[in-house]
Amino acid sequence: MVRVILPQHLRTLAKVGSEVELEVEGEVTQRAVLDALEARYPMLCGTIRDQSTKKRRAFLRFFACQEDLSHESPDAPLPQAVASGAEPLLVLGAIAGG
Repeated sequence: MVRVILPQHLRTLAKVGSEVELEVEGEVTQRAVLDALEARYPMLCGTIRDQSTKKRRAFLRFFACQEDLSHESPDAPLPQAVASGAEPLLVLGAIAGG
């Protein structure tokens, strides 16, 4: 079971609590987790990643085990702590400004 924590606006859209638990088939990667998330909550399609390119939206970041995974390959395995459900994958809205 993989745990995902979503930002407030996506929780509201998906009508979920602060944490979502997902079954991920095969290797646990960013792509596999997001595919499972969008399959279970279709209203999130296009909110975390572009619908056609499947690239991460510019102002969203992925964190796990105190590491920024935003620029990692979407097909790279996530840390074992995330794959086992011990640690969540956090999806955070990035803050921009000057």
